[in-house]
Amino acid sequence: MPASALGVFFALTSAIVWGSGDFSGGVATRRSSQYYVLALSALSGIVLLAALALWQREAWPPPTGWVWAALGGVSGALGIACLYRALSMGHAASVAPMTAVISAALPAVVGALLAGLPGPSQLVGFVVAVPGLWLVSGAAAGQAAPRASRPELLLAVLAGLGFGGFFVFIGQVQRGYVYTPLVIARSLTLATGLLLILGRRLPLPALGSNPVALLAGLLDAGGNIFYVLARQYTRLDVAAVLSSLYRRPPCCWPGCC
Repeated sequence: MPASALGVFFALTSAIVWGSGDFSGGVATRRSSQYYVLALSALSGIVLLAALALWQREAWPPPTGWVWAALGGVSGALGIACLYRALSMGHAASVAPMTAVISAALPAVVGALLAGLPGPSQLVGFVVAVPGLWLVSGAAAGQAAPRASRPELLLAVLAGLGFGGFFVFIGQVQRGYVYTPLVIARSLTLATGLLLILGRRLPLPALGSNPVALLAGLLDAGGNIFYVLARQYTRLDVAAVLSSLYRRPPCCWPGCC
């Protein structure tokens, strides 16, 4: 299989796995605070990624790789926290499309700046995919999406920038490293989640308090793995846009279609 085709395969696989994790995260937030879900999912993801890194005996990336991975972890954590907060406010069908489009558009722009414009067929694919993200993430056919408030829209924009930033930052890690950069990123995600919990004077969650959150973390880590693999075989913009196709509001959210 050609390298570019392999990259597309990994990107689409990451979309499927991430979509399952997104749904699980939505279900988990019905049982506990979104900040608890963020911390618990990050913890389970770290365990999986660390086990795979040890199994493959993968070395740690050089210092620049640490920086990119750390930036990706913080960016992704803020994206998740903002998205969960926005979705919990009751207008998922309005919030999710904006988050989806921004998270795909940001790495597409950065990819074009770093590697030049993609080929004609890829450009056509982007033109179709980005509006498609809005349609897939929005309300069901025949239903008008409820209007979101300004705070919700601001959170949606911040979530999109957070997810897009994760795509960009983790995509800059040197090739050949898969699991250890993600361990670094998820560790920063866990730290961010714990800071959000402590900043709100909430007690730390028990490990068994929300098993669905732990499952969401495993699936999210799986999506991360396939995205990093996709990035190693294809352009940043191609990998990010295809991986973003998973973005849809979980049906358990209030205001979802």
